[in-house]
Amino acid sequence: MKKSIPASHPTKSKPGFVGTPAKSASAFIDAKINKLGDWRGEMLAKVREIIRQADPEIVEEWKWAKATSPGVPVFSRGGIVCTGETYKSTVKLTFAKGAALKDPSGLFNSSLEGNVRRAIDIHEGEKINEAALKDLIRAAVALNLKGKSKPKPEQKPKLTPRRASSKRAN
Repeated sequence: MKKSIPASHPTKSKPGFVGTPAKSASAFIDAKINKLGDWRGEMLAKVREIIRQADPEIVEEWKWAKATSPGVPVFSRGGIVCTGETYKSTVKLTFAKGAALKDPSGLFNSSLEGNVRRAIDIHEGEKINEAALKDLIRAAVALNLKGKSKPKPEQKPKLTPRRASSKRAN
């Protein structure tokens, strides 16, 4: 049974919604911050500001919205840098390629067992090491852009084995 999307859902007027242009995504993020109306909204606004300061060319997106989820703020440049999710007691920044980043300040404190992602869980009352977060953002952007600028190596043609002939050559 397919669930209907409520009229108040941010994607209701956008069939086939996957992500939004930066301008509308920013509006969705603003609305999310305002709707939270507590420390989580303040923290999401704060990390958003730090992300923008770290790299002014970061693009804000709103992705993965569906009937059961309003969607997630995503910060990208050359690929996903991180997401900004909110939960009951946590604001979580998940870095798409976090496992490949150096974290000398030890900001990553969640999803440490994975091979690709790493996350920072921020709880009420915690302070953010802004300089270290900016360094992580810049490193994530650099990693994304490094992957984009490399030319792909030429692939060798695949060799297929010869079929055995029913006739033998004598």
